Amino acid sequence: MKKAPQLPDLPFHAWTDTRLTLHLILQIIGKSRLKLTARKNHWWYITLYVTSRGFGTHSIPINDGQDSVDIEFDILRKEVVILCSTGTVMTISLESSPDIATFYKQYMDALASLGLHPQFVAKPFDMGIEESFEQLTMYRQYDWDFIHRFWKLMRWNNAIFKEFSGMFYGKTCPVQIYWHHLDLTVTRFSGKKLPKMDGSARILEKDTYSHEQISFGFWAGDDNLQEPMYYSYTYPSPAGIDKETLQPEAAKWAESNGSPMALLRYEDVKNADDPAGAVLAFLESAYQAGARRAGWNMEELKVPSIKEL
Repeated sequence: MKKAPQLPDLPFHAWTDTRLTLHLILQIIGKSRLKLTARKNHWWYITLYVTSRGFGTHSIPINDGQDSVDIEFDILRKEVVILCSTGTVMTISLESSPDIATFYKQYMDALASLGLHPQFVAKPFDMGIEESFEQLTMYRQYDWDFIHRFWKLMRWNNAIFKEFSGMFYGKTCPVQIYWHHLDLTVTRFSGKKLPKMDGSARILEKDTYSHEQISFGFWAGDDNLQEPMYYSYTYPSPAGIDKETLQPEAAKWAESNGSPMALLRYEDVKNADDPAGAVLAFLESAYQAGARRAGWNMEELKVPSIKEL
């Protein structure tokens, strides 16, 4: 019998200050990728990824494609690493717990020394923080035990989301971290284009929701929902979706921004006999609910077996 993994405790309030510091650093790195990378649909060019050492950008072409750079929050070495294809390696140490203002200056100076000057809005995005990065001297908490716990959980989720992603033949995004909410996500698309949003919608929503989709994710919680949670929502939300049965039994429907969202508490997953099976059951049941109610061609979008190829 396969042994269940020892998943880490991640109580929301126990690492709030550290989570915010980590979130801010990843926003700075993510905003850099946004400005250094060619545009791709649905904002897929701004995201970060779970790596073997922490969280990073993967390769970013620079100098008209002649070179490339990788930027990584290296948890094992407690530093942010900027690795260039020219052989140059620059590091910003986090050992001494630098505040965000100090880190930001060191980081931007390091990029400038490589001839990189990404012109992004130098303040946190949608975090309820109005000060610019260079003013944030109050955020300097690095509880490495909790950072390791979060990374371990994100690695595990990354593997499960990739397995789930492989069960679908349609357009699917990479398994990626949106630094907006610091959530790990994967999204499936039916192939149907939606009517263009009116002028009151932000460019963020216009590009994100240009096509019919079902999105799945995990996030560590926020001020509105103060615990780690798996989620899924269908856009546009079809009538009656919340009448569909979710798996496992602990999963539920909840109202979110005026439409139903499927939720599964991390605590219920952690305590399950088969945690991976619980997450996969949740993702699949949420997909079935949304695709069935929205009238997707589920048979055509199903991955065939090797024998069927």
